Amino acid sequence: MVQAPSVEGLSQEKVYPIGIVSLATHLKKAGHQVDLLDMNIEADPFGSLKDRLLGYRPEVVGFSLRNIDPLANKTSSLIPPFVTAVRLAAALLPRAFLVAGGTGFSLFPERIMRELPEIHYGLVGEAEASFPALLASLANPPGIKGLCRRDGGKVLVSPPSADYDMTRYVVPARELLSTRLYEGINNYVPAIGIETKRGCPLNCTYCVYPRLQGKKLRCRRPAGVVDELEFLHREYGIKNFHFNDPVVNIPSGHLETICRELLRRKIRIAWSGFFREDHLDDLNIGLFEEAGCNCFSFSPDGLCDESLKVLGKNLSQEAVLKAAGLAARTEVVTMYHFMVNVPGENSRTIDSGLRLLDRIYELHSRKRNLGTVVLNNIRLLPGTPIAEIAMKEGVIRPETDLLYPVYYNPRPYETLRYRLETHHLLKNVFMWQKVGEYRLYRRMLASRGH
Repeated sequence: MVQAPSVEGLSQEKVYPIGIVSLATHLKKAGHQVDLLDMNIEADPFGSLKDRLLGYRPEVVGFSLRNIDPLANKTSSLIPPFVTAVRLAAALLPRAFLVAGGTGFSLFPERIMRELPEIHYGLVGEAEASFPALLASLANPPGIKGLCRRDGGKVLVSPPSADYDMTRYVVPARELLSTRLYEGINNYVPAIGIETKRGCPLNCTYCVYPRLQGKKLRCRRPAGVVDELEFLHREYGIKNFHFNDPVVNIPSGHLETICRELLRRKIRIAWSGFFREDHLDDLNIGLFEEAGCNCFSFSPDGLCDESLKVLGKNLSQEAVLKAAGLAARTEVVTMYHFMVNVPGENSRTIDSGLRLLDRIYELHSRKRNLGTVVLNNIRLLPGTPIAEIAMKEGVIRPETDLLYPVYYNPRPYETLRYRLETHHLLKNVFMWQKVGEYRLYRRMLASRGH
């Protein structure tokens, strides 16, 4: 099992590859011998892949393509290293079966398999049941959920699985890939992730989570989540976790139950996740802080009501500011993610967005607990409503290749992100200066008509 490069360069934040470790756990239970390699933590990733393949000589090599590019407005791609890794394995072990999967692969299965004839099979979506079934019938697999196979010159893709029973979740066997390899490698993001649920019922117009995990929320038993956290804390000394859920605090009550169980057992850990703003109140935000939350990540994405509507967030500026006010009163660091130059952008929406940013800074200025504000353009992905809007507007054409980075950023506001980043950075710097200097800065902006 190989985790293909998921970040750009050795200095980027890396995460423990819970996907391949989970699958390897199921394969071990089915009687297979499994070895794992995460190319992201190797100083010489391709040299390490070569050594491991020739030393282990597997009958099957499973490649996980988690990310197709680094996002964050970058135009680099993670497809070239994936292609190289697959072709290296095919050259070194010409008799081995090569299988591809992962969230990135699941977005472009036909395209990737057409480009890489070395891949024998692909698996789209969840593979806890599909991968063992495939390994039991490699010569002629039956109808398996999510299976991608070749039929002459065609690639046939079966409907994916999105029904793994999370109440019977099998905890990844971390001894298959030591967590100690990930100790201290990141500056910001916790390297160790935990799943508490899968699925997302929201309808954000740019997002592929419902397509990858289904729209139905499938939750783990809260006590089972805490069992896993307690074990990792006790046995491996891990103190900081990230909840991998698309949204950690829905449905209402699930995260609250986990937090109460952490407090009942007196487990002192730190954790973070992405929160839905309109599911926060005075009671649960205090509970989350008490139970160890050390970062509220908000992704309202729209800077104004018009953008929020276009993005399908079913949120308002008022709800975003209410959540910001709640978070600003805690001792927890808060991060905000917004998208810039959303369809329908105009001078009025830009001014509204600037006022929202100003208000967020004002709310956090007293305790200075604002982590950062992340401003991105929208990465266009196939099958999303935003991609359809871009097509209608002529931003992309039918032949546009979305496998590689394409962002929604049309004129006349193609440089808006830089203006907003300047505004954000100035405020961020001055927020940490003396109050008098910050007021001087505000008067300077006012005198210049900003």
